[in-house]
Amino acid sequence: MRFGLFGGGKIGRMNPLGDSHGYKDFIEYIKDADRLGYESLFVVEHHFTGVGQLSSSLNLLTYLAAVTKRIRLGTAVVVLPWHNPALLAEQVATLDVLSGGRVDFGIGRGYRKAEFDQFCIPIAEAQERFDECLAFLLKAWTTEGRFTHESKHWKYNNIVVEPEPTQRPHPPIWMAGGSPESITRVANSNFNLLLDQVGSMSLTFERLRTYLDAQEKQGRARDASRVGVARALHVIRTEGERKKALERRAENLKNIGELGRRPGSTEALVDDGALIGTPAEIIDKLQRFAAGGVEYVLLTNAVVTRESLLEFSEEIMPHVSSPASGKPLRAAAA
Repeated sequence: MRFGLFGGGKIGRMNPLGDSHGYKDFIEYIKDADRLGYESLFVVEHHFTGVGQLSSSLNLLTYLAAVTKRIRLGTAVVVLPWHNPALLAEQVATLDVLSGGRVDFGIGRGYRKAEFDQFCIPIAEAQERFDECLAFLLKAWTTEGRFTHESKHWKYNNIVVEPEPTQRPHPPIWMAGGSPESITRVANSNFNLLLDQVGSMSLTFERLRTYLDAQEKQGRARDASRVGVARALHVIRTEGERKKALERRAENLKNIGELGRRPGSTEALVDDGALIGTPAEIIDKLQRFAAGGVEYVLLTNAVVTRESLLEFSEEIMPHVSSPASGKPLRAAAA
């Protein structure tokens, strides 16, 4: 099992000391995670929320590429319909070159209508724009020399996209999925899968099996390390801390529901898989995830400090073992 980080720095009005301080704190946090051997960082892309969500993921990751050595730099996700495909292909490839091939490229079609409205893009076009952008990116990164490309929304004549990404044929592509149909599409495309932080334990295991079954049907190995499972993390020491942690989590879930619920959706947010508790309780829950086949956990840490990173890596990781191997489930060695 590998452990990465998921999320982004709180900026703007969410940080009383201002944008600069918010970014600085988050950058120092990721530099510490890199030194401590955490596998990866996946950051979000959202716009116009007013709650401090990261809007410019590739800019932040480019800076982080310069101040880290080994941690992988992921997007979760870049919403393809909002981006010019050629510019995006150049930006991602440049980041891959500057980072020495450490990019994990998470992509999605988007679902928040307010964001589409403000970008003057009809949300009804989300899927077709996603498909067009992805087709261009794959073509741009795998075509030798100049090429021509035409689709409904984009036309490029005799162009070459520079630079080439360091990872060949292109950085690993990650996509979020939830329904059996969407997960199967991700697997059939041979992309990696991102699972959300609020799916119940049983639902997470079911989604993992759906992905692995689909991979197997395509003649590929059943590789659970290609599925990143996001989980909230908050280590507590006292019952008073537990009460505050659960109150904070409830508020976060409320915000997630209000910002992220798709039009017409009535689904409830389930949180029995959140890693909230004492080290012993979190160890037990991680063992249960491991028993269900989960190999890659992306931590959404409620306390973004070096101390919290140390706490998890020293008190929890060494005591969680894989049922298959019996080996400790640690972060990768620094």
